[in-house]
Formats: sequence, structure tokens, C-alpha cells
Amino acid sequence: MDRSRIIVTAVVLALLGAIVPIAAMFHLSWTQAVQNEYERLHQFASRAIARADMSLDEANDALRQIDRFSGIPCSAEHIARMRQLTINTRTIEEMGYFENGLLKCSSWGPTEGRVARSRPDFITSDGIAVTARMQPVMSVGHTLMALQFKHHNALVDPVRFADVVVDPGVQLALTTKTGILLGTLNGPDPARVEKIVAGPEEGIDDGLLFATARGTGWIALATEPESQILDSVRRQQLLLLPLGAFIAAFIIGMVVWLSRRRLSPLGELQIAVRKREFIVHYQPIVDLKTGRCVGAEALVRWKRPDGSLTRPDLFIPLAEESGLITAITDQVIALVVFDLNSLLVADRSIHIAINLSAADVGTERVLPIIAKALQHTGIQPQQIWLEATERGFVDIEAARSALARARELGHAVAIDDFGTGYSSLSHLEGLPLDALKIDKAFIDTISTNSATSSVTSHIIDMAKTLKLTIVAEGVETQAQSDYLVERGVEYGQGWLFSKPMPAAEFIAYCWRAEIRPRGGR
Repeated sequence: MDRSRIIVTAVVLALLGAIVPIAAMFHLSWTQAVQNEYERLHQFASRAIARADMSLDEANDALRQIDRFSGIPCSAEHIARMRQLTINTRTIEEMGYFENGLLKCSSWGPTEGRVARSRPDFITSDGIAVTARMQPVMSVGHTLMALQFKHHNALVDPVRFADVVVDPGVQLALTTKTGILLGTLNGPDPARVEKIVAGPEEGIDDGLLFATARGTGWIALATEPESQILDSVRRQQLLLLPLGAFIAAFIIGMVVWLSRRRLSPLGELQIAVRKREFIVHYQPIVDLKTGRCVGAEALVRWKRPDGSLTRPDLFIPLAEESGLITAITDQVIALVVFDLNSLLVADRSIHIAINLSAADVGTERVLPIIAKALQHTGIQPQQIWLEATERGFVDIEAARSALARARELGHAVAIDDFGTGYSSLSHLEGLPLDALKIDKAFIDTISTNSATSSVTSHIIDMAKTLKLTIVAEGVETQAQSDYLVERGVEYGQGWLFSKPMPAAEFIAYCWRAEIRPRGGR
């Protein structure tokens, strides 16, 4: 992922981080307010059920009391007892006595005419037959509910069943389970009541919030306009929006923090390692006398997604500091084997030098990785040189052990960029080395009158004393090449021969160098 994609992604995530929590809190405040209203309406509906049950119990108790009357039916004493129960029972409007299915007398007195017992709409579990709506003889125009037990009945005003205290704007309705409307409070529309009780227990119907409660034989419905909950929504918003703002600020902060990490040099390098964005260019090492290519130094390059290349000096120090250098070294080893397998098998005289970091010079970590990479390839260990700079010898004893093990496995070991560190002759004498590479800074002084021009010859003499193969780095002129040949330097690399190149170009260079005159570009 390149910088532009990271920036675009960060902006999108930041916008989502700002919008989503706030929108979620708006939605949650509405949902919570609605849920709170549902619970409140459920309470009112449940109260209506409780009030209806209480009214039914009162009427039931009165019916059972009158059923226990042992006197003569419809006598003055019997009628007085029914009248007494009617007056003392708040729920009951009138009581009556039936004989052979006809009303014989009521709490008002003897009955004239034929009044048949009403057909019940349902029967409760304790044997009370309920007729939801009927027209009594004595209260014309006022529909009542009839409760029947054996020979007696009690007439109840349905309003008593919904007689509960509610908040302003709340409407109540009580229906039978068969859908017959028994009573209402604050007047909900009967058609809508019938529609709602046939559906779910709670919801919103055309701008009306509703909740129902179900009792033994009836259903209570509580409703209120949807606009009634706006105050509740605002209260929820006052509680939830600060939380949403905090979450949004936290998400944006995390996005900025993560983006800055990914956009930082270290963050980009971590992505590059994970996505294996590294390639290898090869700078040929030639025999200074013959011009024949004897190998190359593997130089890592960071190829970004846009195709641009980043020089090693811009990321290797950071890789070493962060510990990512070991992963990069492992990728370089794999790339060398992949790029040059055929060439190295075809020409055993060619070697490839791989640079080791200080982290690998002091341990043997990289050796089994190289061994595994070479398995089944036909490449011989001696064709893989290991190069370490003087700055890599932080722990001389550890370095000596690791390099000795590398040589036991067949690898040649070279000290790279010699002269730029602090190595002394005694250090070199104690290290298991095969080759010494003279840094370009000293090669540049050849044929000049600089104060350090004589150092080059001393380095060459010291390397010969230690019987080390010498490779001169950064050879750019024929005069430099001639000087090195005269002093017995075997190999050189630099722009006089070739710049670092991709694998395919290096392979072609190797074949051309077999027939090219010495010193040609």
C-alpha cells in the first residue's frame, strides 16, 4: 500500500469514525427512547389487565355470595340481598336471577316480560360465563358486560375494566381474546384497536406507538402518538451523544496514529518487508588482468509499488536499527538463489557475495537459512561469499565463532569496506577471513596527491601479508585499474566495468565478459 492509498484510506476511515458513532448514538437514542416508551406502555396495559382481573374477581365474589343465598328466589329478601351486593360492589351495576333461562328478577325488583339469558362469549377458568356486550332492561342505551354464574348474573360497566390512571396522551383499550372491544380510556379508534391486537405485542402503527398485555380472557392495549417520545429522545441524546463524540474522537485519533505509523519511514519499511518489495541488483566483480567476470556483489534495492527504487543507504540503517535487517537478508538470499540458480550451476567459477548485518555477523542465524535455500539447487556453498563490514564486528569473539562456522560450511568470508571502520591488524589476524575489499574512498585517492593516497598501498600490503584475496571497490578509471594490477590486486568492481544491474542483465554481462578485452565498459 503506497502513501496515497494510505492517506485516502485514513481519510475514509476518519470520516467513518466521525460519522458512524454519532449516527449510531442518534439511532441508539431513538431506539432506547422507543424501548423505554414500549416498557411504559406495557406497564399501563398490564395495569389495565390487573384492573380487569380485580373487577372480575369482585364480580365473581359477589356472584358466589348471592349463589349461597338459601331463601326463596326473587323474594323481597332475595332482591334486597342482590341490591345490597350491587351497592357494595363498585364494579357491579345490576344483578339478576334466572330461572329456566329467563330473567325472573333483578336487584331492581321482579321482572316483567321475557328476558332470556345472554349467550356467553367465553367462560373463565373458574366458571364465570362472560358476555362482552349486552343491552340491559333497566339501563337502555348503555351497553354493559354480563357475568353469569349458575342462576345469577352481574352486569358490569366495561369502563371499570380500564379504569386506571395514565399519563397525558396515553390511550387504553380492553378487548376480549376474540376481538370484542370491552372498554376504552381516552378513546382509541376501535378499528385500529382491532388491527393492532391482532398483530405483535408492540410496535408503531401509522405514527402511533403501542404495546399490549394479555390476561386470562382479554387483551389490554396502550397507545400514544409517536410525537410524544421526542422529549424522551432528546434526554437520551443528551446522555448518548457525548459518548458518541468520545468514541468518534478516539477512532479518529487511532486512525491518525496508525496512519502516521504506516506513513513513517519505519512503518513503510515494515510494509515493504511484509509484502516482499525488495529486489537484488548485481554489481559484477571482474578479474583485473583478464576482465573476466568472476562473480558479483548482491545489492538490495527497495522497489516501491509505483516502480521507483530506493537506495540502500536510505533504508538499511533504519532496518538495522529496527531489527528488520534480518528479514531483508533472508529475502536477499532467496532472491539470489531464484535469480542466478542456472548461472551458478553452469559456471562454478562464479560466486555471489551477500552482505551480512551486524546482527548476523555475531550469530550463526543466517547459516541454516542459506543451507536450506541451497538445497536441491545444485549451487555449491563456496559460490556464496559472505561479506561483513568492520562495523559489524561488535563482538569479536562471537564474530570469530560465526565466521569460522561459515567457512566450515564452505563459504568464503570477506571483510567489506575495509578502512572505514576501526579494525586493526591484530583484529584481522584473529578473524577467519578469505578476502578483503578495499573501500571506494581509498581507490578514489589513486593517482592523486591527497594525504590518504598512500594508505591504499599499505592496505594492499597488509592484505597480502595476511594472504587474503583482494577486491577493490569503486574502480572507475583505467588508471585506477592499471595501478591495482601493478600492485597485485586480483579483483575489482566498479563503474569502469559495470554499474549494478538486474539479474537478466548480469547473466548476459557474464557471458559477454568471457570474450571482452580487459578494461572495457
